[in-house]
Amino acid sequence: MDEDIEFILDSTKESMEAAIKHLEKAFVNIRAGKASPAMLGSVMVEYYGSLTPLNQVANVNTPDGRTITVQPWEKSMLHEIERSIMMANLGFNPMNNGESIIINVPPLTEERRRELAKQAKAESEEAKIGVRAARKDANTDIKKLDVSEDLKANAEVDVQELTDKYVKLIDDILAVKEKEIMTV
Repeated sequence: MDEDIEFILDSTKESMEAAIKHLEKAFVNIRAGKASPAMLGSVMVEYYGSLTPLNQVANVNTPDGRTITVQPWEKSMLHEIERSIMMANLGFNPMNNGESIIINVPPLTEERRRELAKQAKAESEEAKIGVRAARKDANTDIKKLDVSEDLKANAEVDVQELTDKYVKLIDDILAVKEKEIMTV
C-alpha cells in the first residue's frame, strides 16, 4: 500500500481515538448517582492569591458510594474550600466538621436520570460528529493523492471501516453509561 495512504489512515485513526478520549472525559463529568472524586474536578480554590484545582490543596476521597470527603492539607483552607464547592454550583451542600469537609451525594431523581442520559447521548453524538469529520478529511486527502483509482477506492473503504468501528465503539460506551445512569 502507498505510504501516503498509510499516513492518512493513521492520522484518521488518531483523530477518531481523540474523539473517543474526549467522550470518555465528558462522561466522567456526568454523574451516575454514586459519589466520585471526579465530581469535584471543576472546583477551583483561592490559594495564596491564585486559583488552584481542589485536588492540589486537599485529598478528595469517597469512603462509600454516597459520601465525598475533602481533607485539606492546611486546616486554614477549610472555609475557602467549602466556599469554593458552594460557588461551583454543583448542587452539593458541604458540611465542615472542623477537620474535613463532608459532602453527602443525594440519590438522583428519575427526572434527573433522564436528563443525564439525554446529556450523555448528546455527548456521544458530538463524538460521532468528530469521527465523521475525520472520515471526511481523510476522504478529501485521498482524492488529492496521485495514485490509481483502485488504491483510492480501497483506501476509502478502509476509512469507512474505521468509521464504522469507532461509531460502534461510541454506541457501546454510551450504552454502558446510560445503564450506569439509569441504575438506581
